[in-house]
Amino acid sequence: MRRTRHLLAGLALTAGLLAGAAPATAADPASTAAASYSWKNVRVDGGGFVPGIVFNRTEKDLVYARTDIGGVYRWNQAAASWTPLLDSVGWDHWGHTGVVGLASDTVDPDRLYAAVGTYTNDWDPGNGAVLRSADRGATWQRTDLPFKLGGNMPGRGMGERLAVDPHKNTVLYLGAPSGNGLWRSTDSGVTWSKVTSFTNPGNYQQDPTDTSGYNSDEQGIVWVTFDESTGTPGTATGTIYVGVGDKDNAVYRSTDAGATWTRLPGQPTGYLAHKGVLDAENGHLYLAYSDTAGPYDGGKGRVWRYATATGEWKDISPAAEADTFHGFSGLTVDRQRPGTVMVSAYSAWWPDTQIFRSTDSGSTWTKAWDYTAYPTRANRYTMDVSSVPWLTWGATPAAPEQTPKLGWMTEALEIDPFDSDRMMYGTGATIYGTQELTKWDTGTNLTIRPMVKGLEETAVLDLASPPSGAPLISALGDIGGFRHTDLTAVPSMMFTSPNFTSTTSLDYAETKPDVVVRSGHLDGGPRVAFSADNGANWTAGQEPSGVTGGGTVAVSADGGRYVWSPDGTGVHTGTGGAWTASTGIPAGATVESDRVDPKTFYGFKDGTFYASTDGGATFTARATGLPAKGNARFKAVPGRKGDIWFAGGAPDSTYGLWHSTDGGAAFTRVSGVDQADTVGFGKAAPGAAYPALYTSAKIGGVRGIFRSTDAGATWVRINDDAHQWGWTGGAITGDPRVYGRVYVSTNGRGIIYGDTAETGGGDGGGDPGTPSGACKVAYKVTNQWQGGFQADVTLTNTSTTAWTGWALGWQYPAGQRVGQMWNATPTQAGTSVTARNAGWNGPVAAGASASFGFTGTWTGTNPVPAAFTLGGATCSVA
Repeated sequence: MRRTRHLLAGLALTAGLLAGAAPATAADPASTAAASYSWKNVRVDGGGFVPGIVFNRTEKDLVYARTDIGGVYRWNQAAASWTPLLDSVGWDHWGHTGVVGLASDTVDPDRLYAAVGTYTNDWDPGNGAVLRSADRGATWQRTDLPFKLGGNMPGRGMGERLAVDPHKNTVLYLGAPSGNGLWRSTDSGVTWSKVTSFTNPGNYQQDPTDTSGYNSDEQGIVWVTFDESTGTPGTATGTIYVGVGDKDNAVYRSTDAGATWTRLPGQPTGYLAHKGVLDAENGHLYLAYSDTAGPYDGGKGRVWRYATATGEWKDISPAAEADTFHGFSGLTVDRQRPGTVMVSAYSAWWPDTQIFRSTDSGSTWTKAWDYTAYPTRANRYTMDVSSVPWLTWGATPAAPEQTPKLGWMTEALEIDPFDSDRMMYGTGATIYGTQELTKWDTGTNLTIRPMVKGLEETAVLDLASPPSGAPLISALGDIGGFRHTDLTAVPSMMFTSPNFTSTTSLDYAETKPDVVVRSGHLDGGPRVAFSADNGANWTAGQEPSGVTGGGTVAVSADGGRYVWSPDGTGVHTGTGGAWTASTGIPAGATVESDRVDPKTFYGFKDGTFYASTDGGATFTARATGLPAKGNARFKAVPGRKGDIWFAGGAPDSTYGLWHSTDGGAAFTRVSGVDQADTVGFGKAAPGAAYPALYTSAKIGGVRGIFRSTDAGATWVRINDDAHQWGWTGGAITGDPRVYGRVYVSTNGRGIIYGDTAETGGGDGGGDPGTPSGACKVAYKVTNQWQGGFQADVTLTNTSTTAWTGWALGWQYPAGQRVGQMWNATPTQAGTSVTARNAGWNGPVAAGASASFGFTGTWTGTNPVPAAFTLGGATCSVA
């Protein structure tokens, strides 16, 4: 299954926040004083392309992974998970979350280097940089480069372009794109200079006719490999091999520590060398070739072996050239078993990727899978994706395809240098791996599992946190989106029926949150879908003619009507069937609904705000003078008709945050907010009547995530410099059920959520005491399937005394079992269940409510409990 990466473009740079950058402007403490917050990822596990995996060659279990837009990660062996290392990258250098090269120092394993930059064309206005760390990525210093780097450009799976000399670790090499040649540092990455003796900067362009500069940029120098057998500790390695984006001159060598360079004689031509991996013990340089730069394409390829002592070239390809329909890229050798080499057919989209293995230096090969009698396949492996079940994509393909796939875009492939049984490889959506690799050679099936926990690499396009049901519903690039009933657990499946490649917009009905709508991209359509059960199940909708993409979509407060502004055609309104063109509003407008009046919808485009009071049939222009340039996002406040907040603009134009209380007839700019890109609402602070506001903004000269509990009069920054996540301008929302909780979008680091310590935060428990007085319970089964169900419970304090905590009990009449529970902690003994408050929702004022939800299992029947007790007293049942 082919997946592409979300392209973030058109954002400007202003300042930097990594060590070594210019310091940020001092802020007004009154407006930006830091709040106490803890930050975590909403778990998806993976979700994007992992083009590089690097094992340190001298320290066991020291492993790093680079992503194309989501930063760098370090493997935590004890927890079997990945730790993110570039969360300190700020808004002003968002492009530095794209990583095109990674090097772990074998002399001093504490040292780590990353070559960063997302695009080489004008989509990323900033230059690339080399980041260096002396503490394994915990902290960084930065050296800016005089050219751009392309972590999300074509060819990003080639490499590694960044390398540390294994004998003299103050020496590093960096292969640059765009005709900039080969660069070297002799002071551990602090300063860099061009290697003028290396005269071939590469000439390959993926598509020379592409006027955007994305596919027409020159790939440049694509990998650097040292021959460690030609040096001694403290002395620069003598022999170095370099791969160049030039089909006629792909491999160069220096035998004098980089002073002079020559084209390797006798080399094959007509292909690009994606990887060059050296088995120094046997004196073999292995090369994986493809006819294109990848990572999506490649129709032909070869694998060659070069004998470093004799200069002999040998074609050791696992298949005849006429039989290949893919290129080769992923390439690794077993350092414990010299002569064992593996290579991937990275672009074999259908029916699956292929991985080849040789134990005799490439003389003979075996495959990960083969046909018995077409289309039946025999696999050397078993896929176990139980930890990340959505990797099946909910697909039921016909043979010879299988689900889950062995992979796609498999350009990163590495055998652990200390353990012949451990292998990891990257795909377009995850990292897979095995700890049973040598079973391959005995004819026994090995098990492949996701090794991706902690690595979150989704691009977040929209977020919604309804007042009931799942606490979070997301719209994501490349993998569609998810309904999260538990923020700490991987959902079983992304949205299906239909399965959008990217979901661009979603909305729920404010007074009927079970009604949800989403729109997105899908080749051939349909590009809109409806749910009547809070996003658990979906039905594909019709679409008007001319639709080319998802655009934005909104649903009325009562769930009875929808307004859709898709790409390719104008704004339309409907009730879930056929669509009728709206009038008075331009095509391409962003649309939202009023959260109180079911007949009122809003729209915006090019500086003008629009409103409809007849369910989206007709719109009229209202306020003008809003930002006509840059990103623009607006939302209406729940429970307040006509109350709208608008964020957007561009650094070289109007930019800020605006508020309207009259349905968009007039907007007032919020003073003190320099820039704002998102706005969202959450549960009001204790004692406050207005919802908490959240925004990704620049206030008091400081970029960050901000919260206001007084309708925008004052703001507090709730993130810190260690938690910035690059670009956070896609979406933001608070949680209407949990004060202080906020969900933040990123462009490659997934969904981040924060909880405040001001009210206990988190999911902790506590002693609820014994509430006195009356109570009322509403228990609702919101979704049910064979053997399983989901329920939401609302507990209301109907007494005149506030509670400091609570523990609600009930008996299941048919032996049901509680599974995962959110917003409360369950215990169950036989048929007796107790749900105890979380740390943050224990206090319940008189007349107020607390809500929680859970999943469970049933056999036979699933009747609702007849009675509920609190502190020994029986609650009334709603």
